[in-house]
Amino acid sequence: MLHDVLAALHGWKNRPQVAVVSSDPYAIKLAEEYKFEIIRDPKNPGETGAIEMATRQCVEQGVESTLVIPADIPLIQSWELEEILNQAPVEGSVLVPAADGRGTNAAFRRPANLFPLRFGNDSFKPHHAAAQATGKPCIVLNLPGIAVDVDNPADLQQLISLPGETRAQGLAREYIRAATARVGTDAPPVQPRSGAG
Repeated sequence: MLHDVLAALHGWKNRPQVAVVSSDPYAIKLAEEYKFEIIRDPKNPGETGAIEMATRQCVEQGVESTLVIPADIPLIQSWELEEILNQAPVEGSVLVPAADGRGTNAAFRRPANLFPLRFGNDSFKPHHAAAQATGKPCIVLNLPGIAVDVDNPADLQQLISLPGETRAQGLAREYIRAATARVGTDAPPVQPRSGAG
């Protein structure tokens, strides 16, 4: 999924500077391949802590605004990112909810630390309330690609069933084909790999 998100960012013609916040070696390698800045997250306090740390760093560097997007939205399109910036107020925020209306799948803030972001289950309403409490405009956009996140098996089934040929969709569909082909054979079922090798 991260690969799809970074590809959309890379394909965004008018993109501002992009930074990937992570301590994961694979994520860092992908960010390097796309020549994106890397904000290393050695403490790995979770999504909220990582965003707080990255926001502080952005403010210290004089960055005026931030657009925070997660790695689990593989149907994101470059035009959606452009639409967020086009709709962004001079001061204020843009929020893009998940399809179920519960989560926040994109958050633009200007200034960069206008209000704190707190991710997890049901983050949209608290983010919306925090944005409104600033007294600055808050635009809510419903964008179809950004709206699709993958948090659980039902979300993965939805991703597989939606039109498109993203890398994540291809891998998930191939996994389902392989698992289905094993049904009725003597082959053992596909098991997740453990950390032991």
